[in-house]
Amino acid sequence: MSVPERTRTRLGLLLALGLVVVAAVAAGALWLRTSSGHPAVIGESPTAFPSIDRSALEPAQARLVEVLEREFAAPGGGPKYADGLVEPWCADFVSWTMREAGRPLSNPNSGSWRIPGVYTLQEYYEGSDRFAPAGSGYRPRTGDVLLYGPESQFSQHTNIVLTAANGEVTTIGGNEFGEVRIHRFRMADVKDVVGYGRF
Repeated sequence: MSVPERTRTRLGLLLALGLVVVAAVAAGALWLRTSSGHPAVIGESPTAFPSIDRSALEPAQARLVEVLEREFAAPGGGPKYADGLVEPWCADFVSWTMREAGRPLSNPNSGSWRIPGVYTLQEYYEGSDRFAPAGSGYRPRTGDVLLYGPESQFSQHTNIVLTAANGEVTTIGGNEFGEVRIHRFRMADVKDVVGYGRF
């Protein structure tokens, strides 16, 4: 075999290998993508609101699920949930949906229904004796608020548990890629979970 033939053969093999790698990466990215085009932060990001047996919920939980389903179907932007302000709005989304469901929170610093920060949200749940730290053995339920630290895949963030069973949770949160999004994942796969604000 002459040198040019060997070079062509190597180039052909490299090109074929490159195409296989590109196809594998594209398939993996497609698996993680939602209709909005953003990848799941962890696990998967379903594009449909989950089926939840509301007859098994307390009335306040059922009201919250109704609000969350409505906001998932027709979400607003951050200022809607942040009382007109432009700011990171994951905690605002939690505060707004709780108020809409008839379970308003109370900012420990201002008394307002709106708690704009994750640390202050944790402070609120601790002060109302409704905080369950990660590792305490607490099992989340519908309506609980999940709080993440800065080292988690979500970064410092908060969202609301829709369903929880067998170590897997489905959550809904605001300001996830600038949207209201649903994620389903195994809790064991998430780093730096701070704890839960019990509903």
